[in-house]
Amino acid sequence: MRIIAGRHRGRRLTAPPGSATRPTADRVRQALFDMLWHAPWAGRAVVEEARVLDAFAGTGALGLEALSRGALHASFLEADRAALVALRANIAACREEAHATVLAADATHPPAAAAACTLLFLDPPYGQGLIGRALPALAAAGWIAPGALVCAEFGAEEPAAPPGFAPLAERAHGAARLLVMRAP
Repeated sequence: MRIIAGRHRGRRLTAPPGSATRPTADRVRQALFDMLWHAPWAGRAVVEEARVLDAFAGTGALGLEALSRGALHASFLEADRAALVALRANIAACREEAHATVLAADATHPPAAAAACTLLFLDPPYGQGLIGRALPALAAAGWIAPGALVCAEFGAEEPAAPPGFAPLAERAHGAARLLVMRAP
């Protein structure tokens, strides 16, 4: 697993041992950022000027990819201890400590946000309905800016966009599905 593009292009990322963390595959990350970069409803500025939230962060690959491509700041929410060790090591390897905040927290019960985010990534464990539970909790805690883009990765069995979130694009990549939505 590596950073695909930007100033950290080619940087290898570490993942914790075991199967508790399922990092987003390089090809899926590439497809997601290609959508964001080139879609008429997004564009480079959506990433380059973003305050990012990487919820269910795991290794931090999505937030670090955004930082590599010019995002202003990334906050990472992760509850698993082994994933937090890998996440912090990956941020340090990319020398992004000044632009990253790591919170040992559950995205379905998040702490209050220091600032609302304009670009959110949610890549929870598949099949547990966590996207539908996390989005209202994140909104209530002030993490989601009005009109923010929310990018969710989930399995085939998950529901579509939650009420109030406007779907913009959906793509399937093997077992993974990507859904990009606009927040209310």
